[in-house]
Amino acid sequence: MRIIIEGAGQVGSHLAKMLSQDGGDITVIDDDVQRLNALSSTADVVTLAGDLSSIELLKSAGCDKADLFIAVNPFKSQSVNILSAQLAKRLGARQAIARIDDEQYLTNENKLMFKDMGIDLLLYPEKIASDEVVDMLKHTASTDSMDFASGKLRLSVFKLDDDSPLMDLNVAEFSAVFAQDNIGEGMRVVAIARDGKTLIPKFDTRFKYNDLVYIIASKEGMTGIMRFLGVDDIRIRRVMILGGSEIGQMTADRLAKTGLDSLKIIEVNKSKARQLSVDLPDEVDVVEGDIRNSDFLVEEGIQEYDAVVAVAGNDETNILACVVAKRFGVPRVVAQVENLEYVRLAEEMGVDTVINKKLITASRIYRFTLSDKVRFVRYMSGTDAEVMEYTVSDKSRITRDSLKNLDFPADAIIGGVIRGAEAFIAVGDTRIEPFDRVAVFAKPSAIKEVDKFFK
Repeated sequence: MRIIIEGAGQVGSHLAKMLSQDGGDITVIDDDVQRLNALSSTADVVTLAGDLSSIELLKSAGCDKADLFIAVNPFKSQSVNILSAQLAKRLGARQAIARIDDEQYLTNENKLMFKDMGIDLLLYPEKIASDEVVDMLKHTASTDSMDFASGKLRLSVFKLDDDSPLMDLNVAEFSAVFAQDNIGEGMRVVAIARDGKTLIPKFDTRFKYNDLVYIIASKEGMTGIMRFLGVDDIRIRRVMILGGSEIGQMTADRLAKTGLDSLKIIEVNKSKARQLSVDLPDEVDVVEGDIRNSDFLVEEGIQEYDAVVAVAGNDETNILACVVAKRFGVPRVVAQVENLEYVRLAEEMGVDTVINKKLITASRIYRFTLSDKVRFVRYMSGTDAEVMEYTVSDKSRITRDSLKNLDFPADAIIGGVIRGAEAFIAVGDTRIEPFDRVAVFAKPSAIKEVDKFFK
């Protein structure tokens, strides 16, 4: 697949590295030679420097033969991304994606207008990250979760403490417990993240301390899992946001509409704090202060909050602020961490949920590199794997036999199936039918092979 990426920033560079590992023909254009040199030293890509809206540069990059053009430069006005995506499409690129920084462009009416202009997808990474934060505060029993079919199936991630009832059980024994309660078919363990690696578990795989366990379940099954694990969704009524970044502002603005008892945002920059107090709804208490100062946080009552969301511009600051919040008894802490090397460190230090803007944005874009049968792709925290939902056609290879006879990739697993109004967990004897929607959990090495089963 021929892909051109405009912009060698964090999102563009991560995409280039990820897609080049899939064997794609990747070209990256940017107006900064240093960024391009840094990328080319770590990824097998072609780089071109020049004016990002130059027709000659776009022609030289091969837009006439490109399957996908991705304009994600964060250092220029969004108009540059929009213009270069439009030009690339006119020059022959089959699909075009543009990064934006204006939420009004994402209304249904405006998205249709941009579609008519040739842009297939608009991406606002900061809004995507903010949406993730708000959604995670609704499902606090797990470190991450996602719904299929309006909640008929849910994939949730649980971190195992040393007193977890799963300790020393294996997958088969865990399943047997649920079979006794007559809801054994209502759940399936689809993955375990351990020591930075993702495992697709077998029946004899034994759970260990600090594992992140990925479980897909029916609505009834998830209730039983939470009861068995002794966890409940925390009722979030008081939220403190650390950092007045774009993500912080959008999160505060959305949460202000939910009727919280208390919502506070802390920003170290005096002029920015003043502007936030003007721009944000009256329900948001804006405070100027340094979130690195634990004494200041105590004075602001951090110990009285149900959730702390750290989204300042520095990873270390966000992680340490969350550690302080945990020390003072805050039940739920969320940190924005952009350095991939720090993600695991943050989880080990007790951060409940890590938000990585470039990973979740890359997942949205990755869908365009797969067959048209994939409905969405989503990154989940704590793993390098992806969660995908496919719509099955009558010609899909996945329909030819029961799952146990199909030689499905070992590094992937089908977790659940949505058939009409019915949703159920997939097992070895399950036979996928045309028009089913199928939830798949797959490691990067297996994604392309999985995709072939649904074409």
